[in-house]
Amino acid sequence: MHTEAATVLQSSSTSSAETALNPRTGEFVESGNSQVPEVVKAAGEDLRRLLRQRDEIVKQIRIVKQTMAGVARLFGDDWLSQEQWELGGRKDRPRQPGLTKPCRTVLMEANGPLGAHEVCEQVRRRAPWVFANHKSPAASVAKVLNRLVEHGEALAVCNENGRRAWQSCTQARAEANADCLRVTSTEMN
Repeated sequence: MHTEAATVLQSSSTSSAETALNPRTGEFVESGNSQVPEVVKAAGEDLRRLLRQRDEIVKQIRIVKQTMAGVARLFGDDWLSQEQWELGGRKDRPRQPGLTKPCRTVLMEANGPLGAHEVCEQVRRRAPWVFANHKSPAASVAKVLNRLVEHGEALAVCNENGRRAWQSCTQARAEANADCLRVTSTEMN
């Protein structure tokens, strides 16, 4: 203890007088030692100073962690070692890039409804690393496609073989508008 309170406490402990804290009143009962209030005051000042230092250190730690996370976002997760990820507060490296965005893109660019295996092949051509940790890529793709249906971003339909297929809602709306225009133009003629 290298604080002022410790110094005062050490010098007061060498005196022969005794001081105790009355548990009922919380007041010091002195028997000849006038340094106890100084010790308490110095300890309080030390505590306030240390708490301010702790707040500053916590702020600096937060800034460094944010910097590390920003570097990983900008340049990729490989720039940080496993130890740095752990220091930054994460147990493991972040998850692999998601499957949802590539599936959404494939559906939006498709000319018609696609089955899970077709979407899987298209995604594999665009981003083969996406399936690195998937035991059954087609099942994972089907799950993502069903989630897109739940969120209103895709439609589940039957293809010409009667099998389940999916298409983007924007594509379905465009086809519906085109069909509507064809119907109205034939009715006008």
